[in-house]
Amino acid sequence: MGTSVKLKEAYDIESKHGAFYTGGHIQWIDKTLYCQTEEAINLLNIENGTVIQTIGSPSEAEEVDTIQTFTTDGDRYVSSHKSGLLKLWKKDGNLEKMWKYIHKGPIVKLSLSGSQLASGGSDSSVRIWNLEHQACIQALKGCQGVVNIVEYHPYENTLLASADDGKINCYDLANGQLKTVHDAHYSKVTSIAFAHDKEHFISCGRDKVIVLWQFYNGVPLKTIAVYEVVEAIISLPIKFKLPGFKSEPDGLYVASAGEIGVVRVWDVKKSKEVFVQSNSLISKSSYEGGLAVMYLLYNADSGSIAVVSAEHNIVIYHLKSFACLKQFVGFSDDILDIVLLGKDNSHFAVATNSADIKLYDNASMNCQLVKGHEDLVLSLAVCPMDKNLMVSSGKDNSVRLWQLDGGHIRCIGVGRRHTGSVSSVTFFQSSRCAFVSSSQDTCLKLWDIPSKETQKSKKIVNLDEKTIIACKQTVIAHQKEINCVAVSPNDKIIASASQDKTLKLWSCDNLELIGTLKGHKRGVWSVRFSPVDQVAVSSSADCSIKLWSVATLNCLKTFEGHESSVLKAEFLSNGLQILSAGADGLVKIFNIKNSECECTLDHHQGRIWALALKTDETGFITGGSDSYLIKWKDVTEERKLERQKEQEELALIEQKLSNYIQSEQLLKALKLALKLERPLQTLKIIQGIIKKGEIGLKETITALRNDQKESLLNCALNWNMNSKNCHPAQLVFNVLLNELQAGDFRPVGLNKMVESALPYTERHFKRLTQMLQDVHFLSYTVNIMQPNARNVNIGE
Repeated sequence: MGTSVKLKEAYDIESKHGAFYTGGHIQWIDKTLYCQTEEAINLLNIENGTVIQTIGSPSEAEEVDTIQTFTTDGDRYVSSHKSGLLKLWKKDGNLEKMWKYIHKGPIVKLSLSGSQLASGGSDSSVRIWNLEHQACIQALKGCQGVVNIVEYHPYENTLLASADDGKINCYDLANGQLKTVHDAHYSKVTSIAFAHDKEHFISCGRDKVIVLWQFYNGVPLKTIAVYEVVEAIISLPIKFKLPGFKSEPDGLYVASAGEIGVVRVWDVKKSKEVFVQSNSLISKSSYEGGLAVMYLLYNADSGSIAVVSAEHNIVIYHLKSFACLKQFVGFSDDILDIVLLGKDNSHFAVATNSADIKLYDNASMNCQLVKGHEDLVLSLAVCPMDKNLMVSSGKDNSVRLWQLDGGHIRCIGVGRRHTGSVSSVTFFQSSRCAFVSSSQDTCLKLWDIPSKETQKSKKIVNLDEKTIIACKQTVIAHQKEINCVAVSPNDKIIASASQDKTLKLWSCDNLELIGTLKGHKRGVWSVRFSPVDQVAVSSSADCSIKLWSVATLNCLKTFEGHESSVLKAEFLSNGLQILSAGADGLVKIFNIKNSECECTLDHHQGRIWALALKTDETGFITGGSDSYLIKWKDVTEERKLERQKEQEELALIEQKLSNYIQSEQLLKALKLALKLERPLQTLKIIQGIIKKGEIGLKETITALRNDQKESLLNCALNWNMNSKNCHPAQLVFNVLLNELQAGDFRPVGLNKMVESALPYTERHFKRLTQMLQDVHFLSYTVNIMQPNARNVNIGE
């Protein structure tokens, strides 16, 4: 049976998905979201969820110049950087200009209007720049503290700015004078929105109020208490509809969001709340005064609102129905676990440093935020008998059962019997009505899913989020927290791996201890049963992978190769190979028979916490602390075909070389031998040319290209180390020396003769010429005085 299974030898990256928004500024123009990361500005197409362009990404040789903030009008971009520079970028992403900003600290806010740029800094100043000349034309004073709001008046030549003092200053840009001070907030102003009537604007702040203002009038017209910290506010159009509400022509409406993660719509003229979102996918802030929503963006063309959360998730709603249209995950933070689910692995779920589970469509990478847990989700598992059934566990001490149906997932049951974070869950292999969980409370629990008997099998009854999953058995399993739990293919044995350096085997019926596996020197991170044999594999923080006999409880083999903790290990190729992932960022494939590492994949930049293998083993997905999701595909057959093709091509070339030599087409044979890097074959060809006379050798070498001459020089240096072959080497040196002096030979790299491939100067030319002469003279002298010498390294 083992011989019929094809072993995996190579995997390659199918796709790589990283962070496109890590916090900071974000804008929405047409069908593109402009998102800030630490080192670049990413342009996200909201139609397909892909990054279509990256602005300002540094090359590998360049140091990262951290972006503080940016602004754009869709045709050009201006970014401020930690280095103290302002950079102007063209639409195609090329840097047009850069100059030093004069602020005494970081720039917090930028605003673009035509050829003018306004910047607000942490030094309490606002500066106006002329982009054509990169000159500061005005310095506006009056703000106190960090200037976090800088907005151009949409209809007049004025600018509104606000800082930590809560005052909104209105400046006349014609003379740079402070025109009006709007003072009503008792805390920092977080956002302002301009009304469509061209006479009013609205502000919100950390003081939990929304204020309606008239331009150039410092007295507030309306003050609305909203009873939450408001971080973002946007003005809505004259005519719009909401579920159960239609706007009035003379009304002024704004949408706000902040602490509680819900979009609320207000008629500010009537100081009345007219709509509250009921389908929010953003969790409320975990503490009072915290933030759940950072930005609200309105797109008039599509009639949609984008809500940007503090966890860097972007959710787009249709304004009329407030139905969720799109969801994007800008930054995943640490990826803790991944599972593939659905028919033919149509979806995969990801647990990150969040209480939300991210459910991705495997083909389109569209994402859904799945809410339910109240704290971080730590582990996920899918039922082998029903790929639409998933269980999750988290730091909220609970386990949750989920059902995938038509691309949407819902919670169908909750279990709350653990007293610590639930670190691992797994289903029984041949039953869909039971699963096991392990926790930091050192307990192992066996859970029963409510079901009903049918003629063929048990079937899960209709469940919902209020269903309580019953705990059937509990046992205190280890002395320290349990990291992983697994169930054998026949549903007879449960294995648990713990930080106490041991693995334990338990009976599935009553959780009785069967035996303890000892051998690891540090905590054990994962354990899996073989699909065919009575063996289990474990991985540990001692950098090793161990293979255990379930029958005798002995360690059968130890695999080493990782340089740090091995966090995941899975059986591959019907139990003949092991796929592992470690804290060193490496994925490795080990052959169990010969204990050799057959493949190492190095594309992660941090710990690999998660590894999900496809059912047919044609690929897998990894994720880790670098926030990258990497899809891998099996390319074993492709690589074999490539090697076979290369061997066939090599055989044809060698036959061609043999034909050239037999037909005495020595120039063609020499070129081919140099291309194949065959020094001995090249020597025989040179010797054949020499027999015809030295003039033929000169003509042959002259006909070579520059790179071919350099390859011949390297070959001659090797021949020169042996007294038998020094004569043809000297003749080659003579010809190449003349070529060099005549300027017909200019080697790109000096190889053994100089230390590095620097650009040629007269000094390098003279040095190379002199060294060739020295090699020629010394070789001749040594071979005259020591005719029987062998392997004399003249080149040294």
